Amino acid sequence: MTRRNVIATGVVLVAASVLFAGCAPAPDAGGDGSPEAGCVRMVTNSGGLEDRSFNQSSWEGLQEAEREYGVDAEALVSTSETDLAPNVRQAVDSGCGLIVTVGWELAESTLAEAEANPDVAFAIVDETVEAENVKSVVFDTAQASFLAGYLAAGVSRTGVVATFGGGNQPPVTLFMDGFVDGVGRYNEVHGAAVRVLGWDKAAQDGSFTGDFEDINKGKVLAEGFIDQGADVILPVAGQVGEGAAAAAVEHGGTAVIWVDSDGWESLPAEFRPVLLTSVLKDTQAAMVEIVGDVESGAFSNAPYVGTLENGGVGLAPYHDLEARVPPSLQGELDGLREAIVGGEVVVESPSAP
Repeated sequence: MTRRNVIATGVVLVAASVLFAGCAPAPDAGGDGSPEAGCVRMVTNSGGLEDRSFNQSSWEGLQEAEREYGVDAEALVSTSETDLAPNVRQAVDSGCGLIVTVGWELAESTLAEAEANPDVAFAIVDETVEAENVKSVVFDTAQASFLAGYLAAGVSRTGVVATFGGGNQPPVTLFMDGFVDGVGRYNEVHGAAVRVLGWDKAAQDGSFTGDFEDINKGKVLAEGFIDQGADVILPVAGQVGEGAAAAAVEHGGTAVIWVDSDGWESLPAEFRPVLLTSVLKDTQAAMVEIVGDVESGAFSNAPYVGTLENGGVGLAPYHDLEARVPPSLQGELDGLREAIVGGEVVVESPSAP
């Protein structure tokens, strides 16, 4: 992924195909001052573009849409909270017809600019904003995390697994709720007593690092779980989760379940031996679909909700750790997935979209 120069406002503009020495000029608006078709700007949250998470996957989706529809896509990267509102304003000032914002931190700015610019289409990833020209892009990750929890319990040799988050926020705790319930389901089916460290679903409280960037915090927290016997860890913390992977590599015998993207592909290769699977959000497909709707005039504010049924969420391949998942356990997971899709098993969470 290519980064362009940092501007005084803290913005980094990233072009999908060309590296520029300076800023590209904003596209001209239509002759009547209306937003420019074929043009999209994305604003990241403070986690940055290469967060191995939803900023990165959203951008990859827009790059794919650029290839498919020939749109002009650029990303404005926020490096701190103070960049958020100015970056959304700059995205709107570009004259583009579609503005994509990523993360709950951008909800307030997205709503304000959407109300001030009713002719511009907005999409916000991983947050719900109610406005006539805003499409919320959310994912019922609890469904896929339920499968991940069942899997973790099934492969655990110590009977202890763990999860932690970057912050106590609905898009984070949704993963954790599903994970805990999946472990509970495994215990119920097998008469087991696998414990989950790091999250109390009933209390909606648990272990958090307080940010999504400090990898060392993730490592320290994961090491504490490993000391308590955890041999499968689900970090829901963006880049911070790399600390858990580093701890797993150092201690051996511990596996990590990544989130949002396939960590086996997006993380450094040194972590591949400890990556059991990833809870996927297909943000890329959502971005392509939304760009296509804008280009065809079919854009609406109806939320995009990714589920197991529509393929918006799921589990990544086991890659190097496939041997740890016996066919019998995989059969159970396949059946469980079908039961969730069919409505026989309902995965519930107060954070569900």
